Amino acid sequence: MDTIIIDGLSFALPLFIMAIGGIYSEKSGITNLAIEGLQGFGAFVGALAVVLLSKFANLEVQSLFYVALIFSMLGGMVYSMLHALLCINFKANQVISGVVINILAAALTVFLTTQVNSLMLGAVSDKFQLGVSNRLTIPVLSSIPVIGAMFKSIYPFEIVIVVIAFIAWYVLYKTRYGLRLRACGDNPHSVDAAGVEVSKIRFKAVMVSGALSGLGGMCFAYSISANFSPSIYMGYGYLAIAALIFGNWKILSTLGACLLFGFAKSGGYKLGQVLELPSTFSDLIMILPYVITLLLLIFFSKSNRSPRALGEIYDKGKR
Repeated sequence: MDTIIIDGLSFALPLFIMAIGGIYSEKSGITNLAIEGLQGFGAFVGALAVVLLSKFANLEVQSLFYVALIFSMLGGMVYSMLHALLCINFKANQVISGVVINILAAALTVFLTTQVNSLMLGAVSDKFQLGVSNRLTIPVLSSIPVIGAMFKSIYPFEIVIVVIAFIAWYVLYKTRYGLRLRACGDNPHSVDAAGVEVSKIRFKAVMVSGALSGLGGMCFAYSISANFSPSIYMGYGYLAIAALIFGNWKILSTLGACLLFGFAKSGGYKLGQVLELPSTFSDLIMILPYVITLLLLIFFSKSNRSPRALGEIYDKGKR
């Protein structure tokens, strides 16, 4: 049971912070299918910063953990500006823009990783080796029956995510900026009538989405794969989008969806171990989160209410 909770949280929380980024973007009215590409590009920038610093500054990779998180957020934020530019300034189709961002990120990061390894690190590889992040256990709290597992063998990034998620919730629901952002997704003309520039609010929201997606991608790189490689593009961004839709674009509801996906993944893995299934069937069980996603969207999507202006190109002269 402890293993299911520990592994479930380590998968659910990066997914959750990516979904929060999606909520910020879509609550402002910008459809964001680019989360998959943003998390991959952010993870690439974070991993690149780590390997270059460890190579040329003779620093241990493990000591650069927080540096990787910061650079991944910066990388995701900068790359998300391309999506914001296309959708807001050039009024491009937001769905197509998201798909293009994802495809471009997958191709560009693999190419750049190969070139950096070859030209600067003297290696023939499409991976940046990072190693698995150290874990920590919180005394006293970890000894509580059942829920104590939430405080055992946790990655440092899980604490970072919880703190950032709380700040994101507070900003979205308790500040003037959050009120204006949510109004941009429901009635952007009222925001414009109040003298606030809708495009600026939306641009910032997409940048927040990029930063949080990059953070989530870096966390997956440190926890699941122990490196940056093309395997980072495993559909986690799309799973985050499904979670925010199932959570009805609300942060707390989205957390519940992410926990469900996380425990389905860790529970499926544990089930495969208990039943001693061959690797073929064990891999099949790993599709549980995606199957659950399909079922939830089939049965609950009709009751979901997206922001009224989501995906609409804002025209100042249109009323």
